[in-house]
Amino acid sequence: MSASTPPPPRTPADLPITPKVLERGNKRLDGVLDFVAFTARPMPLVTLLDEAPRRIVQILGCDVCSLYLVEGENKLVMRGNVGFSRTALGQIRLNVGEGITGQAVEYLRPIISARAETHASYKHFPGLEEERFPVFLAVPILGKQGPVGAIAVQREAIPFSDPDVELLSVLGALISAGIRHAELIDTQRERSTVARKAGGGTRKVTLPGRPLVPGKALGAITAPRRPAQRPSAHGDERATTIEQDVRLLKVAFDVAEKAILALNERAKGISVGKEGAFLSTYVEILGDMRFRELALEITESGVGIPAALGRVAREATRTAATITRDPFMEERARDVEDLCDALSMLAASDKRAELPSKAVLVGDGLSVFDLLISARAQPCGIALSERATSPRTRILLELLGVPAIVDVQGLFRWSSDGDIALIDADHGLMVINPSKSEIATIRHARNQGGTGPQSGPAGDR
Repeated sequence: MSASTPPPPRTPADLPITPKVLERGNKRLDGVLDFVAFTARPMPLVTLLDEAPRRIVQILGCDVCSLYLVEGENKLVMRGNVGFSRTALGQIRLNVGEGITGQAVEYLRPIISARAETHASYKHFPGLEEERFPVFLAVPILGKQGPVGAIAVQREAIPFSDPDVELLSVLGALISAGIRHAELIDTQRERSTVARKAGGGTRKVTLPGRPLVPGKALGAITAPRRPAQRPSAHGDERATTIEQDVRLLKVAFDVAEKAILALNERAKGISVGKEGAFLSTYVEILGDMRFRELALEITESGVGIPAALGRVAREATRTAATITRDPFMEERARDVEDLCDALSMLAASDKRAELPSKAVLVGDGLSVFDLLISARAQPCGIALSERATSPRTRILLELLGVPAIVDVQGLFRWSSDGDIALIDADHGLMVINPSKSEIATIRHARNQGGTGPQSGPAGDR
């Protein structure tokens, strides 16, 4: 046999009969086996979102791993990440087909690039600084009825190999199975319960949103209440005299003015700049003696505080309506109405409008009324629907200083007063009727001092 002739193939009889045990020590293999065991366990979704990227970074030896979920109408939202600032969670969003990651989901095929910024589909996010890690690999996460998300990994220099692509695709399948396993557990919990009642629901629902003030909170759901527009049904007899009403209203004006001045100073302290300038408008309104004198004059006529303040608010609205298309006057009229509602609540305790303490506040928006009134109940967290589009929202939420998410899809479809909710404003998720393990996780974090708002800049990362 010449030296160039290859040796004959080995037959089974030639192979060693002693099995070889692959002991621990192979870092990549050990990581994969640990990942398989990890994804096989039932766990809260947020645990999967945090742990899966961390483990993938170790397995592939990469710098960045981002986990995207498909939400709504073909929207990819980053819900898990290692390598960037946590402020990007819930904020970095792509349409399916947009960017390298979105294109991988659209084609249902992995996409690899040695220099991501030169790729035709590259999507730049200001402030993310991902150009530091140009080596890019994105794979879709497939479910039973289509894509459920994507994994994107990045390195500084070393290109990803074909085995890396194959391995990450398999890890994505394990993540998909983990998500599906959680869904099966939730479905089983739903089947084993009786019909859902408002305030006593048992169906677990996870609603996506955008995080604004980071942190986690757990409490009963409640919606803000406004002052009753009609007298109590218990009778027409007045509970207070005219003199008492006047005195209570004067006290309410003083309390509101001090609170607004304090909020204005706090806004300056957190450096919100021009965005917080609207608080000065409330200071001006409360300092307007004509506003106070009109409210007190109508109250002295004996109509009661809520009716008197209601007339003041309507007068402001009529004044704004007489000035055609004046945005300033229209906004000022809304501010006056907001303050009149708050003054009415401050002047007379209305049991029908009181909130339970330490609750999760839900609503379509947030106003200064909530800072003056709802904040007295010290809500532990806030969730606002997609209707909360006012530019003031972020400032007001930062002033309240509790974990908060906005743009929560289906908020009022799935939530009722009294339901227990977990606000995860780190990932931008709201879990209604969370599992025992999720409740235990947040309580453990609370004991470790990890549920409060975290410092750091908001916005894209």
